[in-house]
Amino acid sequence: MNRETSKHASKSSNDRPANRNGGGVFIAIGAMVGVFAGGYMGQPSAGLLAGLALGALAALAIWWRGRGA
Repeated sequence: MNRETSKHASKSSNDRPANRNGGGVFIAIGAMVGVFAGGYMGQPSAGLLAGLALGALAALAIWWRGRGA
């Protein structure tokens, strides 16, 4: 077994650092909070959709901020 030298090693991981910001958690938390808030107001389905939308917007904002760096 030969070790890969830098001449033969893949450089794809060195091209650009991976974006490791966890924006998906906002989608999950938004969905859960939306269901509970919507259930309190008698509309759990509408709350779920609103929570998903707000969580997706927060995740997109984090992704967009990470792209510029």
